[in-house]
Amino acid sequence: MRILITGGAGFLGSHLVDLLLRGMHIVTVLDDFSSGSPRNLSHIRSRRFRLIRRDVANTPFARYDRIYHLASPASPEDYGRRPIATLLTNALGTRRVLEMARRSGARVLLASTSEIYGDPLEQPQREGYWGNVNPIGPRSSYDEAKRFAEALTTAYVGQYSVDARIVRIFNSYGPRMRADDGRMPSSFIVAAIRGRALRVYGDGAQTRSLCFVLDTARGLIAAMERGRPGSVYNIGRPDELSVLEFARRVRQAAGSTSRIVFVPGRLQDVHRRRPAIGRAMRELRWRPRTPLGEGLRRTVDWYRGSLGDGE
Repeated sequence: MRILITGGAGFLGSHLVDLLLRGMHIVTVLDDFSSGSPRNLSHIRSRRFRLIRRDVANTPFARYDRIYHLASPASPEDYGRRPIATLLTNALGTRRVLEMARRSGARVLLASTSEIYGDPLEQPQREGYWGNVNPIGPRSSYDEAKRFAEALTTAYVGQYSVDARIVRIFNSYGPRMRADDGRMPSSFIVAAIRGRALRVYGDGAQTRSLCFVLDTARGLIAAMERGRPGSVYNIGRPDELSVLEFARRVRQAAGSTSRIVFVPGRLQDVHRRRPAIGRAMRELRWRPRTPLGEGLRRTVDWYRGSLGDGE
């Protein structure tokens, strides 16, 4: 199949590229490198691969069988610095992707986020939960951008019968997440390897559900191939872990003696995050399979090679 991946030079997108190339597909990546990097794809030597540097809102028209729409800043550091670009990427970029699909008959997957649920009052979060989101808060550029992208995708399904589905991705970790990404996994792992203090915001009791990146990428493929048009699927690992406990697990995996220190909490931080994945298990026949210990070992090994053993 002919496949387009917007944002394919990013952390998650690059792993998706690898899996699809192994499936003998023809893969085109479109990325403006504002948060992704061509280094994430530098290992690829396939003639079935093409890389285009372009903003997603200006994606050149071509006929594809599948479009994975991942283009968007995803870390608080990135969308905090570029709130307007984040909003416009998810509005104009999503519209461009959906128009291409409408004209060419491509099947589309929108990569959305667990941030849709805000600071949830429901545990675990099911796809039918509407969320607890502040539309003008410090995370609103990302939250509301993705909520709009979901609404636009749903409208194209209803009005134009575009074959599109939505995945809400929960916290992922693994190789190729930028060292300066600002998200919890990279921050903790880099600090542990370099012998620096692991900075835990607040008291560390807030929870996250960590899914290894290859499991997440396989979930996207399952949703594309087996998901229903107009449906939403949570993709994540349903094991809830406190931030403090994750810091301890990272330190153990890295064999580090780094201290864990507590710093003032972030404004309007999410207190609990845990996906309900029953729909994904039933309809997509998908569930995460990589234990946290194994995933952390593989991730720490990659960072050691990437950072140069603490240099």
